[in-house]
Amino acid sequence: MDYFLLSLLFTFSLSTLTFFLLRRTGTGRKTRLPPGTIGLPFIGETLQLISAYKTENPEPFIDSRVAKYGPVFTTHVFGERTVFSADPETNRFILQNEGRLFESSYPGSISNLVGKHSLLLMRGCLHRRMHSLTMSFANSTIIKDHLLVDIDRLVRLNLESWTGRVLLMEEAKKITFELTLKQLLSIEPCEWTENLRKIYMRVIEGFFCIPIPMFSITYRRAIKARERVAEAFRLVVMQRRRESERGMKKNDMLAALFDSGGDGGGVGFTDDEIVDFLVSLLVAGYDTTSTTMTLAVKFLTDTPLALAQLKEEQDEIRAKKTDSMPLEWEDYKSMRFTQCVINETLRVSNIISGVFRRTMTDIDIKGYRIPKGSKVFTSLRAVHLGQENFKDARVFDPWRWMKSSNPTNFMPFGGGPRRCPGNELARVALSVFLHHLVTRFSWEPVEDDKVVYFPTTRTQKRYPIIVKRRSNAVKQCKEYGAEKSS
Repeated sequence: MDYFLLSLLFTFSLSTLTFFLLRRTGTGRKTRLPPGTIGLPFIGETLQLISAYKTENPEPFIDSRVAKYGPVFTTHVFGERTVFSADPETNRFILQNEGRLFESSYPGSISNLVGKHSLLLMRGCLHRRMHSLTMSFANSTIIKDHLLVDIDRLVRLNLESWTGRVLLMEEAKKITFELTLKQLLSIEPCEWTENLRKIYMRVIEGFFCIPIPMFSITYRRAIKARERVAEAFRLVVMQRRRESERGMKKNDMLAALFDSGGDGGGVGFTDDEIVDFLVSLLVAGYDTTSTTMTLAVKFLTDTPLALAQLKEEQDEIRAKKTDSMPLEWEDYKSMRFTQCVINETLRVSNIISGVFRRTMTDIDIKGYRIPKGSKVFTSLRAVHLGQENFKDARVFDPWRWMKSSNPTNFMPFGGGPRRCPGNELARVALSVFLHHLVTRFSWEPVEDDKVVYFPTTRTQKRYPIIVKRRSNAVKQCKEYGAEKSS
């Protein structure tokens, strides 16, 4: 249905072709944009990009253009001419100059769904303050002293119910949603959280649609779902405000927002501002981490030697504990190969394929001049999968991280002032999940399942697996540990 309506948009937009051509040639600026093609009027190359990313091999969209035009090229996607960068040096330059030469800019579909007061769209001093506030709730000390115990408990709670056939992606989404709500609002898993999660999933589906409800059923559903999620959050915020006024305090992100002046001068945030901020943090903490969990398991399953080495590392950690003992910070820090698996999963899967920015002034890059107001896209995926940046770049090889590797070409959490403030928290959640999964279960995939990348990275069939409990594994592992120490 969306493609049919897009064809109507194409017919309508033919009348604007002359306007686009005149606007392109009538400017008096001495600009020399990177080479490329803008495709069809209005639609540009959006359909080609979407078609590529709906397959298990989206690389040709960028590969073919890099081969023809070089690592920095011009295209036209999501209604706007955009400069794509597949060059690591250019990407670092763009991300590190946030707020000076470039500013955050996202397609209207994303902007409308996260809300105008979201962290994603904040700029200047307010963004720096709120980014710092978010980091204060996701730094190593807070994770070690407060969050790790909740992460361990909630992962265990969810895995206790696993038996037989499991849709791994669904279960991972449930885990990360509960973890995020716990951190943001101190809400424990319940029927309310599960109902909210099902509604929220429709919000994510609308991120890369034409941002006009009359032209996209998916986007229309996403807008309605966003309204329902916002209203649910708004009721929680109102109730917590009343509790706060009575002196009832909780140690979570919402409490910190109540205590933080919205304008830096002591004026508090409004409920709408807080709701938008919470929605944007839910986006950051929910879909990306759960997908990484799922793909880590898939890649390990497809690479038996890596899975065996991960199991050995985690079994040794579990052998030092009783079954009911939670993981501690020292356990997490000892998971050397697990971190290699996580790094490689992030590199190969590229849950965040890149980020959009807009030029604040005319910018000279690689011999080209990009005019003020232009949209640019830093393709993290193209760098991570570039053969010139990583040997056998499209092969899952966690052992590459046991050796020295160029960290400047590895940016799964972005970079510069907008680098994901929850990157360490995500790594801890992934590590805890993998620990309890491999020490409790063995599994096998039910059927082949492909990875696709639009509208977000995911497996087509939610990665169904058959799980079996390793009833003797912990006992055997403990006996092995006792023998080694004797």
